[in-house]
Amino acid sequence: MVDMVRFARHISLPQVGIEGQQRLLDSRVLIIGAGGLGSPVAMYLAAAGVGCIGLVDDDVVDVSNLQRQIMHSESTKGVLKVESAKERLLGLHPALHVETFPVRFHPDTFDVFDFESWDLIIDGTDNIPTRYFIDDVCRLFNKAWVYGSIFQFEGQVSVFNHHDGPIYRDLFPTPPPPEAIPSCAQAGVFGVLPGVVGSLQATEALKMLLEVGDVLRGVLLVYNGLEATFRRLQFDVSEERPRVASLEAARQLFDQACSPSRTANDRDLVQEAKAETMFNQITATQIREKREAGWDFMLIDTRSPGEYDQARIKGNHGNIPHDAILYHLDELPRDKDIVLHCQAGMRSEMAIFALLKEGFDGSRLYNLQGGIMAWARECPEEIEQ
Repeated sequence: MVDMVRFARHISLPQVGIEGQQRLLDSRVLIIGAGGLGSPVAMYLAAAGVGCIGLVDDDVVDVSNLQRQIMHSESTKGVLKVESAKERLLGLHPALHVETFPVRFHPDTFDVFDFESWDLIIDGTDNIPTRYFIDDVCRLFNKAWVYGSIFQFEGQVSVFNHHDGPIYRDLFPTPPPPEAIPSCAQAGVFGVLPGVVGSLQATEALKMLLEVGDVLRGVLLVYNGLEATFRRLQFDVSEERPRVASLEAARQLFDQACSPSRTANDRDLVQEAKAETMFNQITATQIREKREAGWDFMLIDTRSPGEYDQARIKGNHGNIPHDAILYHLDELPRDKDIVLHCQAGMRSEMAIFALLKEGFDGSRLYNLQGGIMAWARECPEEIEQ
């Protein structure tokens, strides 16, 4: 039964009312990750009256988490995050039902989640292979999921597989190499950033559960904390995306994404044939080899000007931040190969995606796998500061 006092401010909204609040009470939401993003998502969904929240995380609370993971506290250091989070959420809403899973979201643990029983999945991870696995199983089980990602001062939010809409693989067809994307510990993250992104994820989740408003279906919302700006990038269903036909196929894709030896040719397991991506992935070593063979190309750094000033690859032909790429289209040739890079490979993929939408030929666009971090490992002598 709906608590009329606790949820009075919701009930007074015509888009919610008693019926909508009851719908939230009857909902089951699985949150994968009980850290920076999982904290605001879980707390706001609990406060909003979602009846059942599942928490997936195998980690324990560390003092370094407390800068941004607001569900936890000094008193829960060393405690499993899912148990620390459960205590916090029940303190916020005692009638909430919390299911805890102190394991990784992984093909080997998939059976424990009773995946079909959840109404909505929310991504609070910082692990790229896991994110692709979430995408694949949500597609298999016809579950919508809310994506969130944070990096230093920037965040991203989107909704995938909503009413047969685009999926994560439509936006990022193949995973970057293992360890190419640095963790929060490696790259750092602005403490309040997960609060902004997680709150946006919770907003999208509640809109879907209530069936109100326009969700971020086919839209990547990019937030820049330093500039206080939001940018919307539109994307559609891609015919080239891998079609995962079984849980075993999803498992194989996950194993390939985690494998240090995987290549651009063996990333995509599909039902009958291998799918081609919209653009090219290339390593620093491959660039050097092609350059020595006479390859004529343009190398563009899509990081921020501040990052570019600190360190850059010798021979760069320009610095165009990824979120400003559309303002520099006249500077980019359409009849020449272009290699784009960033710190680890994700922002440059976004820039390439924007160029594809503007009609650039994907066969002439290359993303440097692992970004300048990979280049520094493979070709340290070609980094200037």
